[in-house]
Amino acid sequence: MYDMAILWDWIAFSVRWLHVITAMAWIGASFYFIALDLMLKPADHLPDGAFGEEWEVHGGGFYHTVKYLVAPAEMPEHLTWHKWQSYSTWLSGAALLMIVYWVGGELFLLDPTKADLALWQGILISGGSLTIGWLAYDAMCKSKLSEQPTVLMLLLFAILVFMSWGYNQIFTGRAALLHLGAFTATIMTANVFFQIMPNQRIVVADLKAGRTPDAKYGKIAKVRSTHNNYLTLPVVFLMLSNHYPLAFATEYSWIIASLIFLTGVTIRHYFNTMHKTGKGPNWTWLATALLMIVIAWLSTARTGETYEESEARQMTPYEEKYASAEGFEDAYYAVTGNCSMCHAREPSWEGMHWPPKGIVLETEADVARHADQIYLQAGLSHAMPPPNAIDMDRESRDLIVAWVREVRNQN
Repeated sequence: MYDMAILWDWIAFSVRWLHVITAMAWIGASFYFIALDLMLKPADHLPDGAFGEEWEVHGGGFYHTVKYLVAPAEMPEHLTWHKWQSYSTWLSGAALLMIVYWVGGELFLLDPTKADLALWQGILISGGSLTIGWLAYDAMCKSKLSEQPTVLMLLLFAILVFMSWGYNQIFTGRAALLHLGAFTATIMTANVFFQIMPNQRIVVADLKAGRTPDAKYGKIAKVRSTHNNYLTLPVVFLMLSNHYPLAFATEYSWIIASLIFLTGVTIRHYFNTMHKTGKGPNWTWLATALLMIVIAWLSTARTGETYEESEARQMTPYEEKYASAEGFEDAYYAVTGNCSMCHAREPSWEGMHWPPKGIVLETEADVARHADQIYLQAGLSHAMPPPNAIDMDRESRDLIVAWVREVRNQN
């Protein structure tokens, strides 16, 4: 049974790799087409219905792109659709969320100090909440608010701030930021699946039938694509945040996540303006820098259980299972003796202000809660502790392996 931990970790790694690859493809295509659209220039020699053209050079070749504002006069023989970059990114991300935060929910999803939830309740909130944003956003886009794009974006930002706060009331800091990213990414992929692609199919169907396509379908797709463009950078930040406890393990992590959406707007506004006019507004960099300074300041606020609270709190069933197992006492002293100098609420390692990845290994509840990670990081592998920090002996690692395998063999 214990070998399943190794297999599951490799499955998670493989799916994460796939998710990164597909996200690179989607983001790259999105950024390229937004930039291309803004760089198009009118010309007298363009065919009927063409809006503009752009000449580019890359990889030793020249590329000539012409955009039709609605559609060409007739359907071309070959047409490349850009959709699977988005779909595969969302599907792989959903699979990764299930692997890490549903299967590993007792460790990574639920925070017993915030809300007393059963794992199934946490999973239900996790999955169900992802659809809320899309339904609200889509309803706003189809209302009269679509005629007021600035108001629409402000309302979307308000929804994101509320969800950032809401997730932080239930989940661990790491899970809260990840779910906010998944919440936003769901809106983006739903834009592609429910709006951009169907509207493009209507235009193609009209071309095949010899009808003149209605320009409104292209405009709808363009608006949704532009929204996606401004949401991309914050989603990337949120997906990376689980590696940095200064982002997710602080009292104001929900505000940090909210402010990141504003930096996404300022950065994309600079590049979108530069692509269109040849020169970007430099004030956006000052605004971005100021926002990041505020974010860095907010990140210094400490949060979470104190040592005394952890000692006094009744263990969760997951923690109790590992803490009551044979060999726990020996493993506990092996962990605290080799790891707690860094993985402490106030690390004693010089220059370290936060425990790596926000993982604290001081009390018995701390160590029991992170049993699987300790098993993989310091038992089966030598990833932790770093060899230049402390030379953990083989006997200590064997004690950790024996303890976790004892629990797994009982299941």
